Amino acid sequence: MSNMYYTKEHEWVKIDGNIATVGISDYAAHQLGDITFVELPKPGKAVKQFEVLCAIESVKAASDIYAPVSGTVLSVNETLNTRPEIVNESPEESAWMATMKMTDPSEVAKLMNREQYDEYRKGL
Repeated sequence: MSNMYYTKEHEWVKIDGNIATVGISDYAAHQLGDITFVELPKPGKAVKQFEVLCAIESVKAASDIYAPVSGTVLSVNETLNTRPEIVNESPEESAWMATMKMTDPSEVAKLMNREQYDEYRKGL
């Protein structure tokens, strides 16, 4: 069973125990176009599920990134400060934005697995 889940707003989260790693989907990265800036959250920031975690800017638009799960930010991907284009190159691997300590692992039930997400995108 996969440990990666998606939101309807195109964020992904990889779960490892009670640690969640968050980023945006390949679909979202392509919709945004060339990423020019990622506003990372501050470590220690506490967020509830689906609240704004951070923001991203591209040549087309600025968008909020929402927390797929509730928790506290443990670390951020500092590389995105100098190389935001990684989001376009490797959105679901190298371009993770933050790791969080989850406060309610049961929230994962409100997210989609890859198969459900792919089906959801077909309707967009």
